[in-house]
Amino acid sequence: MCMNFSSKLLENAVNEFGKLPGVGQKTALRLVLHLLKQTKEETFSFTNSIDQMKEHIKHCKVCFNISDLEICEICASPQRDRSIICVVEDTRDVMAIENTEQFKGLYHVLGGLISPMDGIGPADLTIESLVQRLDGADVNEVIIALSATMEGDTTIFYLYRKLKDFPIHISTIARGIAFGGELEYVDELTLGRSIMTRVPYEHKIG
Repeated sequence: MCMNFSSKLLENAVNEFGKLPGVGQKTALRLVLHLLKQTKEETFSFTNSIDQMKEHIKHCKVCFNISDLEICEICASPQRDRSIICVVEDTRDVMAIENTEQFKGLYHVLGGLISPMDGIGPADLTIESLVQRLDGADVNEVIIALSATMEGDTTIFYLYRKLKDFPIHISTIARGIAFGGELEYVDELTLGRSIMTRVPYEHKIG
């Protein structure tokens, strides 16, 4: 739907907000008009937080989770079980699993899923970094916690082929999650149970 704007500045702002995922033009207009009602200090606080995020946010050198520091708080914590690594697609999945309070190991963030249709191959993800991380490390188990989608299953299979020769257990979360389901949208109880009742991956392809 085409909107008629009384201001080019307003139109430009709406167009920028409309580029955000899940934000249509009407929602973008509502957000921009809300900002216009804010004080200059409130607007500065909003825009400055985004500027600071873009300027200073990092990816953990160990697990590639989003972090304020070179090494994220999870990887740096002496309380975490370093014998278990949970492999996830992105930071949203780390947050979802952490909210269950059922997992006390470490993470490895792939940064996406293998998807030939979207031009995303193994080299575009942090898979080789995971392989290097396991080499010589005292890790007993790798849990592959990816969404129940075609891309997720493709990535799981590729990871299994890359990791199967390591002296570790390779498991996946139990499928209490419907096919096509994204981890970030699964309720905490279901996700927590899926992690605690994980199953060896080789049993699923045998």
